Amino acid sequence: MIKATTEAPPLQVFRQSADSVVLNSEQNEIVRLKEEANAVLLCHNYQIEAIQQVADYVGDSLGLARQAAETDADVIVFCGVHFMAETAKILNPAKKVLLPDLNAGCSLSDSCPAEKLAAYKDENPDLYVVAYVNCSAAVKALSDVICTSGNAMQIVGKVPENREILFVPDQNLGQWVSAQTGRHMRLWPGSCYAHVLFTKESIERCRLEYPNAPVVAHPECVDSVRDLADEVCSTEKMVGFCRDHPSETFIILTETGMMHRLTRELPEKSFVVGPTSYCACNDCRFMKMNTLPKLLSCLQQQGPEIILDDQLIEQAKLPIERMLEWS
Repeated sequence: MIKATTEAPPLQVFRQSADSVVLNSEQNEIVRLKEEANAVLLCHNYQIEAIQQVADYVGDSLGLARQAAETDADVIVFCGVHFMAETAKILNPAKKVLLPDLNAGCSLSDSCPAEKLAAYKDENPDLYVVAYVNCSAAVKALSDVICTSGNAMQIVGKVPENREILFVPDQNLGQWVSAQTGRHMRLWPGSCYAHVLFTKESIERCRLEYPNAPVVAHPECVDSVRDLADEVCSTEKMVGFCRDHPSETFIILTETGMMHRLTRELPEKSFVVGPTSYCACNDCRFMKMNTLPKLLSCLQQQGPEIILDDQLIEQAKLPIERMLEWS
């Protein structure tokens, strides 16, 4: 349930509705087809609420990677973006992996084309490549280890100190990790288009209205926004921080879909959507490409399916497995 204020643009506050969740006919059919196909539905925190309600697991990139690695389902239906479904396929080459919309891409992943990374590595052969999971399978195959926003500091801390690190593709996450660990790294010039829309000015305005609400920011935000935050962390850690903090209201700086999970797991608390300079919310257009009708069709048709070359799978699997081992 959303309550809007009179500010322009108005702030949005998410609170748990008192109404119990009742699945609609599309959702019930999705659940039936999922069980019939022995399929597991993995869902990122940024998906729409109706999809989160029928998912078997809702989480961040690290949690989803672990679920994909451990599942015994015959079919993996991934509600997220393309690189996430690729990761599931890399970890389960013998399983069918489906994505409701193959066009659900990622601006951050697109900012680091594999051919450009390969050329850079050729010019700098001694670099140790740490790749944020928000990258293509081809970029993962060129990397030494993968990380997520939740384990990036831990992963970087395990890289041999005598190796110079190239961190790809998110310069904002890399900058934050470098500051937290004290480890100098070369940073690839990429960013998430949604997270960089948050501005210092828009968050300061939000704090004027909610002066006692802690600000919780994703590390993909720019440094001037992160500097305003009381906590900088992954989406998964946002749940724990808000659960353990005594405040009843929080300002959340990440994609709006995260509010559904926060209100579901912490129904006694309220969450203010971090505004941008021109909008009261921050939806990722790629994450929102997955819809209930597309998910239903995906299960009915058993497609679209993620297909990857066997050699690419083998090359990309090594740095992912190294991440899972290190974290």
